[in-house]
Order: sequence, then C-alpha cells, then structure tokens
Amino acid sequence: MKTMVNVALPKGRLGEKVYDYFKKAGFECPSIEETNRKLIFENPEKGVRYFWVKPSDVAIYVERGAADIGVAGKDILLEYEPDVYELLDLNIGKCRMAVAAKKDFRDPKGTTLRVATKFANIAGNFYAEKCRDIDIIKLNGSIEIAPILGLSDVIVDIVETGTTLKENDLEVVETIVPISARLIANKSGYKFKNEEILAIRKGLEEQVRIRG
Repeated sequence: MKTMVNVALPKGRLGEKVYDYFKKAGFECPSIEETNRKLIFENPEKGVRYFWVKPSDVAIYVERGAADIGVAGKDILLEYEPDVYELLDLNIGKCRMAVAAKKDFRDPKGTTLRVATKFANIAGNFYAEKCRDIDIIKLNGSIEIAPILGLSDVIVDIVETGTTLKENDLEVVETIVPISARLIANKSGYKFKNEEILAIRKGLEEQVRIRG
C-alpha cells in the first residue's frame, strides 16, 4: 500500500483551482467531486488524502503535522510566520498587499502614523524597515471605512482589483509585496515522505509551467 500524503486544501474558489492542479498533475480523488458533507477524501491508489480547511488555518494544520503539505496564501505565511517549508509558488490567487489611503493623503511626517489592518505583523515589519513610528489599529473587517471615518491615516490590506478602494475614494499608496498561493510542507513530513512530496511538487510545477 502506498504511503499516504495528507493534503490541506483551502476552502472556496481558490481551493477548487488548487485541487484542479492536483487532479491534472495525476493526484485525483473522485470522492472530493461528489456532493456530500464528508470532510476527508482519499485515494489510496494515488497515495493522497485531502481535507478542506479555512484558508487561514492551512498553515496551522501543516505546521503541527496534521497535514504533510497544504496550499496557503503568501499573506498568511508572512503574517503568521509558520515553521514550514515553502516549496512552490502556484501562481494563482494573485493579488498584492498594499498601503491605501484617501486620495488627498500626505504622510504627516513627525507624527505617529495610524495604520488600520488585519495584518499587524506585515504592517509592523514594513514600517519598521522604514523606521516609521506607527500605531497599529487591529480590525477584522470593513477596513476601508477606517480612514474615511478618521480612525486611521492609512490601511494595510490585500488588494485584488482595487474596485472597493475606488468606490470608497481610496487609492493604493505603496505596494508591500505580491501575494499568491504557495505549496507548503511540514518539516518532519517532508523528511519522512520526501519522495512522495517531491513527486507531487514536480507534478504541480509542471501544471504551473503549462498554465503560464
């Protein structure tokens, strides 16, 4: 019997795209495409066991060994800094982490910059490199409203199309880092299931190349 590789997939549209990459790479699992309420799907013949988890939880499952590999956004990896290996940029789920503000914004040098964000670690590291004194205001939703209501000077958030910013009279001031989905591996799992994980990585790498 083949060694089973446990794979954490992010729920939602991104996860469906990711699974399609695995499927086309030769690691299909028919039961995952059925309409059911199962949480774990496996194909012993291909040596894979999949399960869906919340996108922000993928790195936790992988870091703690419940999954051998998984797919997480670069934003999650930068924010939480999990102790995992980053094996491959899948080149999907592309967007960027950016600083945005009202269109008439001018950085008030000499004062503390108020930054509203879900990504306190990313924002903190970004401004620390600039030696800029900031006050981080941790929010979990509707971050765009913070500068409009005067709660913050700027926001740090993921920007995909920029439509929401434009509709709220905000604009990108600086891009911090490009974001995309990454294949990650548990360090112990990578050691003990190296051959199997590398075979999956190779298959996915070919899919990335084919799809440009």
